Amino acid sequence: MYNRNAPSAGIKVKIDLIDFETLDKTVRAIGPDAILHTAALTDVDLCEREKELAMRVNYEATARLASLAKELDAFMVYVSTDYVFDGSRGLYREEDGPNPINHYGYSKLKGEEAVKELADASCIARASAIYGSGPSRGKVNFALWLLEKLRKQERTKVLVDQCVSPTLSANLAEMLNEIMERRLTGIYHVSGATRLSRYEFAEKLCEVVGLDSSLLDGARMEDMDWIARRPMDSSLDVSKAMKTLNTKPLYVEEALSRFKEELASQCCQG
Repeated sequence: MYNRNAPSAGIKVKIDLIDFETLDKTVRAIGPDAILHTAALTDVDLCEREKELAMRVNYEATARLASLAKELDAFMVYVSTDYVFDGSRGLYREEDGPNPINHYGYSKLKGEEAVKELADASCIARASAIYGSGPSRGKVNFALWLLEKLRKQERTKVLVDQCVSPTLSANLAEMLNEIMERRLTGIYHVSGATRLSRYEFAEKLCEVVGLDSSLLDGARMEDMDWIARRPMDSSLDVSKAMKTLNTKPLYVEEALSRFKEELASQCCQG
């Protein structure tokens, strides 16, 4: 949340999204000009096990924020996911119809619908397979998980038949910031610009950071011990973002180069 003029503009506030009374009071006290909503329950299997919790966090809290955005005349950006699609073909465009195959995707789609219905001015920004040099709210992303495994010289199974559009978190943040500053409305796919399998991404990561790719073992989705189904190819077409944004979605080579720089910077600071 951001208010350009309020004294609280630079103050960080920790909120329990499903404590709606506190959420309402806090947002009204800040009086934001814009709301960037990135929080979600993203554990796909947990969402399948705890469907009510997933709806409470990903749908009901989002609807509450969208209502507050309308009440306060604030612009709202809602970060959604490639998992709103069924994965039957990939390279989905913004106008393609969602068809989630798991409850995580369904709950995020309901969040999208709430934002479109309730907020007067909003943008839905979909990303895919977000990664970066730091864990997001304590959750280790795919790239960091892979690095940890390979640095320990552990053989690691990586999917050869699930395709995504890996998104560097720093690049995503830059695109979201531009969307918010320019008040761009509608739906934007703001993932990385390269479609590739998780295995192909792992190979490229090994090449960039200098790890042994021979430790990678190809695996297939049918072999995974998952509770929830995953889309086979949920990659996103970023043509609209490429055309509209000044900050462009990065191709995987440049994104991984920046990722390597982030890791080096953290080592120096440590």
